[in-house]
Amino acid sequence: MSVKIKVENLNAWYGRNHVLKDINIEIKANKITAIIGPSGCGKSTFIRCLNRLHEVVPGAQVKGHVWVDGQDLYALGVDPTEVRHRIGMVFQKPNPFPTMSIFENVAVGVRIHGLKPGVKLEEIVERSLRMAALWEEVSDRLYTSGVSLSGGQQQRLCIARALAVEPEVLLLDEPCASLDPISTLKIEDLLVELKKNYTIVIVTHNMQQAARVSDYTAFLLDGELVEYGPTPEIFTRPQDKRTEDYITGRFG
Repeated sequence: MSVKIKVENLNAWYGRNHVLKDINIEIKANKITAIIGPSGCGKSTFIRCLNRLHEVVPGAQVKGHVWVDGQDLYALGVDPTEVRHRIGMVFQKPNPFPTMSIFENVAVGVRIHGLKPGVKLEEIVERSLRMAALWEEVSDRLYTSGVSLSGGQQQRLCIARALAVEPEVLLLDEPCASLDPISTLKIEDLLVELKKNYTIVIVTHNMQQAARVSDYTAFLLDGELVEYGPTPEIFTRPQDKRTEDYITGRFG
């Protein structure tokens, strides 16, 4: 089983606040890896370091290495914009661009990065919406506002927008936190389907969700990686008592 992302001695700060401490982890290709842990443990910061979004925050600092297919994303000369092209991000709250139609919300990234020769924008938009399991619901209203959709549809629209630029990795920061149970299940089913073509890392507070959709689970606590392994083992045979206490609801 191939490794898509290798993280070595990753440390991150917000000002003087040391948020991530010597994180070492290997994330498998075409698998879903769940990042769990209590609020403030560094989960969101961790995935933001994977596509260099952390560094855009004033006062933020990163040290260490993030290798994707053998390339160190933090090496000198690596373009952060290209990194974010390869590693897409979907945030906790659906954030379609309010002044854009459904079509333009999906197309905007493609317009920025440029169309490949011989490829039509309409084809990319349709393919991305189909991959996000949204095409059948919106194909007759592509030029209405993206914010006219329901919350669950907006989140799938954001996933379609991320997929349109053909990333290799998809990062999701609690993508179902603001969604109802039916929309949540649609997103989960979608992720299981998408892992055939993408490596997926998802931050979640929902233990049932992590158990349902992920192949691997990493437990963070106070900025440290406590435990990482196949999800069934983490949930049924954790090696660290802190992991067991968190999963069983004793804290967090």
